Formats: sequence, structure tokens, C-alpha cells
Amino acid sequence: QVQLIQSGGGSVPAGGSLTLSCVVSGSTYTYDFDDLYMAWFRQAPGKEREGVACTGYSSGADYAGSVKGRFTISKDSATHTLILQMNSLKPEDTAVYYCAADTSNRWLNLMYKFWGQGTQVTVSS
Repeated sequence: QVQLIQSGGGSVPAGGSLTLSCVVSGSTYTYDFDDLYMAWFRQAPGKEREGVACTGYSSGADYAGSVKGRFTISKDSATHTLILQMNSLKPEDTAVYYCAADTSNRWLNLMYKFWGQGTQVTVSS
């Protein structure tokens, strides 16, 4: 079983920056971290969960149009951590953010096998 433990998030004014982290762990974790396809999703109140950014060992990063140029997804192999750097934040970025992982490439759809617990990001105008 793969466990995804999230940290980061919080409240910032519009134009600010936040960094989200997602550490991959688990006592039965036998996957090679570098082989995992990973992504960030978000869900705003009253809206469906949507893909934000994804990355994988055989694919480059991909972003939702609404965050392209402002968010950066990266993987730290030394610490088994997925990172989302969020700059120039807007009030419409307010949502609960989730990390996700799978051994198959799911791009930005919701079919990922493993999910983090979620973390709140609030951007004030």
C-alpha cells in the first residue's frame, strides 16, 4: 500500500505564493518512486474535483490551462516528495488540494489509485 502524506497550504492574499508537499511512504511500499505517475487535484466548494498538474518518469509535466505559467509540479527523488509551487495565486485557486499517485499514467483524470488526505488553500482578494 502506498501512503501519501500532504503538508503545506494555508491562507494568502491574491498574488501570493504557497508550496504544497506530498511525501510517498508506506510499510509495504515497494514501488520505485521515480516510476510513479503523480498529480495534484483540487476541489472547490460545490464543484467537482479537477486536475491541476501531473508528472511522470516517461512523460513531462502537464498543467490545467487555468494554472499554466503560475504553478510548477516537481518530484524530489531524494525525499520521495511531490511538490506544487503555486505563484501569483488568485481567489479562484481557493480549494482543497489533493495529491495522487499511480503506477500507470492517468494524466489529469481521476483514476489515480492512491490519494493524499487533502489540504486547504485559501486565497483572499
